[in-house]
Amino acid sequence: MNPKPSEASVVETVDKELFVGGKWTQAAGGKTFPVHDPSTGGVLCEIADASPEDGIAALDAAVAAQADWANHPPRERGEILRRAYEALMARADELALLMTLEMGKPLAEARGEITYAAEFFRWFAEEAVRIDGGYAVAPNGSGRFLVAKQPVGPSILITPWNFPMAMGTRKIGPAVAAGCTMVIKPAAQTPLSMLALTRILADAGLPDGVLNVLTTTDSGGVMEPIIRDGRARKLSFTGSTSVGRKLLEQCADKVLRTSMELGGNAPFLVFDDADLDAALDGAMQAKMRNIGEACTAANRFYVQRGIVEEFSRRLTERMAALPIGRGTEEGVVVGPLIDEAAVEKVSGLVNDAAQRGARVLTGGATVDGPGNFYQPTVLTDVPPDAKLADEEIFGPVAPISVFDTEEDAVLAANNTEYGLVSYLYTGDVKRAFRVSERLEAGMIGLNQGIVSNPAAPFGGIKQSGLGREGGTVGIDEFLETKYIAVSL
Repeated sequence: MNPKPSEASVVETVDKELFVGGKWTQAAGGKTFPVHDPSTGGVLCEIADASPEDGIAALDAAVAAQADWANHPPRERGEILRRAYEALMARADELALLMTLEMGKPLAEARGEITYAAEFFRWFAEEAVRIDGGYAVAPNGSGRFLVAKQPVGPSILITPWNFPMAMGTRKIGPAVAAGCTMVIKPAAQTPLSMLALTRILADAGLPDGVLNVLTTTDSGGVMEPIIRDGRARKLSFTGSTSVGRKLLEQCADKVLRTSMELGGNAPFLVFDDADLDAALDGAMQAKMRNIGEACTAANRFYVQRGIVEEFSRRLTERMAALPIGRGTEEGVVVGPLIDEAAVEKVSGLVNDAAQRGARVLTGGATVDGPGNFYQPTVLTDVPPDAKLADEEIFGPVAPISVFDTEEDAVLAANNTEYGLVSYLYTGDVKRAFRVSERLEAGMIGLNQGIVSNPAAPFGGIKQSGLGREGGTVGIDEFLETKYIAVSL
């Protein structure tokens, strides 16, 4: 049995430099920045802080490696991902601890994310050898149509802090399988998981220059020049809608292919014919996964009038009973938010709702002591003009509103610029199909509180994004379709 990893050892063993052209290297000028533990505010370590010069070097390396990598046998591309999958699973405990230290989520959730992250590598290892094309006879019989799928080319990947391993594998997996080289920038709050993943991929046999990693506190200054450079042909971004808009503007200059997984404002509908026990279980999953810091988190609860009192009471009991603390502690379910700004945002949204007439059934306050903690909170009688009805909460807050009819529920759910995921609980199969088809979202959780699965297409509509990740279509985001006309 492997010995239990220590906090000091998992941080110490992580490479803390940039990874460019297959080599670990200091940032230009030797600049570094600290990575903090959000549960204590303490510094875990210092890592390289890339400059715009480093960004261009990373792009140079990706461009130089692209032709050879595109011609690499698909089977071997898949085998590299398979070896990386096995390494992730073998090292799940230490990688989970590293994630908990830099991000705050409880160890049990961190272990779950490592498994989830690894599955993207296993899935796309299998997809690498299934890139197909087509052959058809021209309608007039005089020729033939050949269709080929080829790598889009050097790709820029930008990942968020809330799922620091899974958001990396969800982008790297299809890029590797498709034959694209990459420049990836993890979030400055949680770069250590990506650095650990980079070492795993290098050890799994990924050729030099295929994956290049930039850690930086100057995201705009480092990434905009390589986006506007024109040699990269693809950008995949996960993050806020406001940043996504800016990146789309930058991509327009050279007409880069884009995938955007942006913000969410997920409604959670509970009809009075639902299995209430199942709905409460689903509500806890959809709300409290990742401490509520997930784009798929239930943001607005709409409960039919006949059961709203019981649902609110029972959800309050569950939320109030959740143990709060450092994610490394046994039994903790609610860890810290990522930073002080996140606490201030959640606190501001709750206070605004209360001032507008919402009732706080439990929570509604920060937690004393070091760290960025906020109490699990349930609000009821939330008015439609409360800011949290429109803004993504990204915290452990469940606001409940009441509805009377199916039409009311659908209109309320769709009354947002976002459309990532919607949740629906009902025991009526006809209603399940009616409402699912009318909800304006890229994903629907029908009588279940978790929708994410590497084998399914993940993504939203409206201002929640463009394109899909995962599933059989995930690799298509990194492939171009080429038509070859043949005259006979």
